[in-house]
Amino acid sequence: MVYLTLAAAIASEILATTLMKYSDGFSRLWPSVGTVAGYLVAFALLAQVLKSMEVGSAYAIWSGVGTAVVALVGMLFLGEAASLAKVLGVALVVAGVVTLNVGGAH
Repeated sequence: MVYLTLAAAIASEILATTLMKYSDGFSRLWPSVGTVAGYLVAFALLAQVLKSMEVGSAYAIWSGVGTAVVALVGMLFLGEAASLAKVLGVALVVAGVVTLNVGGAH
């Protein structure tokens, strides 16, 4: 159950970050409201996760997966350049999160 809650926190953070792009520097109301609401939900869910998971593991997964997915969203849907360096960077972030978890960080 804790991993489902963490997944929901990650999804909320990804949505909030994507909406931030559309908020145009918080000058557009609804994307701005969505950004704030998304981050509130993400942090509330992450706080629940931290009741039963080590902070290092939870934050590594939350930030790593969020970073990787947001980078992919930018490249696939927001017209950002998809360079070899970016793809390699995303792969390294994922590899780091996997290494932390397989290595017994939790």
